[in-house]
Amino acid sequence: MAEGWTRALRGDRIDVYSAGIETHGLNPRAVKVMKEAGVDISGHKSKNVMEFLAQNMEFDYVITVCGHAHEICPVFPAKTKLIHVGFEDPPELAESAQSEEEALNHYRRVRDEIKAFVEKLPEVLNR
Repeated sequence: MAEGWTRALRGDRIDVYSAGIETHGLNPRAVKVMKEAGVDISGHKSKNVMEFLAQNMEFDYVITVCGHAHEICPVFPAKTKLIHVGFEDPPELAESAQSEEEALNHYRRVRDEIKAFVEKLPEVLNR
């Protein structure tokens, strides 16, 4: 969702790449709630951060959005600024949902929180 929002809202100012510490494929609920908000992420691909490191790609910033990734994020070159912005994990939240609509509401809330963060980019990165 973070990649989708960044491409949609700041794609003219930020080259965004998204990867995780594990690949899981696209979450259908994330695709659905982003589509509701007018952002199509159905063509995105789940990538592992090691793919980028293996290509010796350089980044100005690496932003982790979940606690697990922040804890075990690989080491990047010294010039890369690592920033952690914690969002709750929608799949984890949805596990205890009593209905599909309740599960989707967890995704919607986190989607909107991520959007609010992305709207502050890139200025918020230099604080």
